[in-house]
Amino acid sequence: MKINKNFDNLVPNYLFAEVASRTNKFISENPDKKVIRLGIGDVTLPLAPVVVDAMVKGAKELGVKETFKGYPDYEGYEFLREAISGYYKSFGVTVNADEIFVSDGAKSDCGNIGDIFSKDNTVLVTDPVYPVYVDSNIMSGREIVYADSNEQNGFAAMPDDSVKADIIYLCSPNNPTGSAYTYKQLKTWVDYAIKNDAIILYDCAYEAFITEDLPRSIYAVEGARSCAIEMCSLSKTAGFTGTRCGYTVIPKELERDGHNIYKTWYRRQATKFNGVSWPVQCAAAAVFSEEGQKQIKENIAYYQANAKIIADAMDELGIYYTGGKNSPYIWLKCPDNMKSWDFFDLLLKEANVVGTPGSGFGKNGEGFFRLTAFGDRDNTKEAVERIKKVLKK
Repeated sequence: MKINKNFDNLVPNYLFAEVASRTNKFISENPDKKVIRLGIGDVTLPLAPVVVDAMVKGAKELGVKETFKGYPDYEGYEFLREAISGYYKSFGVTVNADEIFVSDGAKSDCGNIGDIFSKDNTVLVTDPVYPVYVDSNIMSGREIVYADSNEQNGFAAMPDDSVKADIIYLCSPNNPTGSAYTYKQLKTWVDYAIKNDAIILYDCAYEAFITEDLPRSIYAVEGARSCAIEMCSLSKTAGFTGTRCGYTVIPKELERDGHNIYKTWYRRQATKFNGVSWPVQCAAAAVFSEEGQKQIKENIAYYQANAKIIADAMDELGIYYTGGKNSPYIWLKCPDNMKSWDFFDLLLKEANVVGTPGSGFGKNGEGFFRLTAFGDRDNTKEAVERIKKVLKK
């Protein structure tokens, strides 16, 4: 028996596990300190009332013979897919219900989608990068190339025509940098993908945070249906980090190498995935109702206000950053040319505030740091004041 040796090529410790380990060690050694966590992007507000009501109703229906549900449809119940399709229509994008797959989150689909592609494909990711895009392809043994996001391009990497790629991961608004692509920039990526006969895997988990005139979906860009798969999550949109639900869109006309991508992914899902539970899909559909949209937008506005509090502090301190607008993340440049983990240690020990070292997201993340807006309001304000006090010394 042999193990998949590609796992040997992974970074030994997953970034967020290392952050948690160092934080927990500090807390155990300093039990009197109040540590505020602005590192891991987990939400803190409860689910919207209309979502909870729908979930409770769905759960109760499982206890009645006439309304009991067993295995769900592999692609998700039609009522939820229709609701998601209607949501796209609300911001001017056409996605048909029969092009949508309901999943347990964008992270799963971002990692699992590689099952349907050859290991011989070259994968392009932007750097800094959400670790799942890289790690899942390292596990499969694929070659990975990087497009540089940096201070010079506003942490919005663009394609290099001299580089050939088959699979392209894009995230906008971006995790970790908070930057968001314009229509023109995304059109450049779409044209590059078409030229290379590549497929874009587009992660739009944070589209609900967009406030400016920026694309909420890659399908808002001409030509994208011929080269893109879109993945989205309700984790940050509606607080489903623990509930688990998301969706992936694959246009019916998308084909590569003589295969229809929708049908190939359906075949994969039918073998490896048994769908999302009835109560969760009921709750997810409530997100897209009129009242659901009203309630979750109130929660998103709360996090957006937190982001502004952090961004305003960076402005006051004269620190370069991206994000804070159109995104729940603030990606800041470490002061005095500090290394990312050194800055982590400084904030933890002196301010008792936890963030995420940028170096954990790739080589271009060194010297940068990510703070999230998903904390409690009072804690966010307190954390900002502590940070300002330390950095003004």
